[in-house]
Amino acid sequence: MLKHIAPFALILLGASACDSKLDVAPTQTIDENLALATSQDVKVTLTGAYDGLGDADVYGGAFQYTGELLGDDREFVFGGTFSTHDEIWRKTVTPGNTQTYATWRDAYAAINRANNVLSALSIVDEADRGQVEAEARFIRGVLYFELVKLWGKTWGDGDNNANLGVPLVTTPTRAITDEDYRSRASVQAIYAQVIEDLTKAESLLPATDAGDDATRATRDAASAMLSRVYLMQGNYALARDAANKVIQSGARELEATFPDVFATGGESNEMIFRVAVSDQDATNSMNTYFAPATFQGRGDIRVQTKHTDLYEAGDVRKTFFTTASNRLFTRKFIDQYGDVSVVRMAEMYLTRAECNQRLGTSVGATPLADVNRTRTRAGLTALGTVNLAAILKERHLELAFEGNNLDDIKRTRGSVGTKPFGDNLLVLPIPQREIDTNKSLAQNPGY
Repeated sequence: MLKHIAPFALILLGASACDSKLDVAPTQTIDENLALATSQDVKVTLTGAYDGLGDADVYGGAFQYTGELLGDDREFVFGGTFSTHDEIWRKTVTPGNTQTYATWRDAYAAINRANNVLSALSIVDEADRGQVEAEARFIRGVLYFELVKLWGKTWGDGDNNANLGVPLVTTPTRAITDEDYRSRASVQAIYAQVIEDLTKAESLLPATDAGDDATRATRDAASAMLSRVYLMQGNYALARDAANKVIQSGARELEATFPDVFATGGESNEMIFRVAVSDQDATNSMNTYFAPATFQGRGDIRVQTKHTDLYEAGDVRKTFFTTASNRLFTRKFIDQYGDVSVVRMAEMYLTRAECNQRLGTSVGATPLADVNRTRTRAGLTALGTVNLAAILKERHLELAFEGNNLDDIKRTRGSVGTKPFGDNLLVLPIPQREIDTNKSLAQNPGY
């Protein structure tokens, strides 16, 4: 793994060092002390970490669609020509799959950039140091969270201290030595690091306000991601409280109508954290695979009646699809240059509802009130009573295709077709290139 990280780190460091300089050494060989010599250098490196976070093979779509493909049971069909993606959808992923390797590689490249920032905090102007640390920790924390979910057994499926997660690297990799070939840390250790990073980020970030850019880490974004972490752990009290923090902050709010959430290029105030995409920079991979050619996509992921039949009559979400070549596609990702949603307010209400329901509490609101917020917005009549099954169904429909499906199946101990949540084939294989390079890495069972 680390062999493939180093070039990214050196390129990034070189790029930050040559800003406003005309006579520079080759960026592949520039001294690290020169590359991170000023506060501005570190901030530029932080921008590079965000760029890595938003890579098409990371949060620019790959994390989200990988979870959807791996967790799907014929609510859609993958009809594209890419065998790499077809393997994920069919749960026949091989260690040589180049798409899953690209996600692993690029996520670790972004983590290395965040580690470079964190290693140079003493250089940052004191007034900005807390903010810089918080943003770098946020980036590192959310990336490790996604990695451990895809490449490790889900939390609680056996012994978290014995189950293998992913290599845990918290210092920069700049020159490769034998010490850099790390073995896989436990699932427990990875979750501990994720919680440490996100909790620290939450404490250092200023209060979120409606004017904050949702493409940068905010206190609400850190709280929202913590709610996801705790939910995966089945720690319903902390998941509820984290979601409630976001709701109570008042900085974000549900859009008035469901189509409004996706009508502004992903820049809705409902978005708590999103990846910026423009016609000059970044790629919206959700558009690439979910949208038809009429909306600049490949039209690979085609929605089936097994999914649309789940909606009640009158639900506007049942009509939020488009037809091309007699195939059905979601309209959530039809904007080629729309920002990619990572987490939004509707999820927070549904997380709070679920946790309150499980715990028999009403922190912030009753479960019924929270579920009815998304139902009535979708044009449905309010429910008079609610149970856990109804909340989970509402979550499945509201957040359909946005990357939550596999996580929800695993944490609720469900199944994907005939495969139970703990099936080896619902965990990705460690990429073969990493196994070949790093003899300390153990492969996942079943591969």
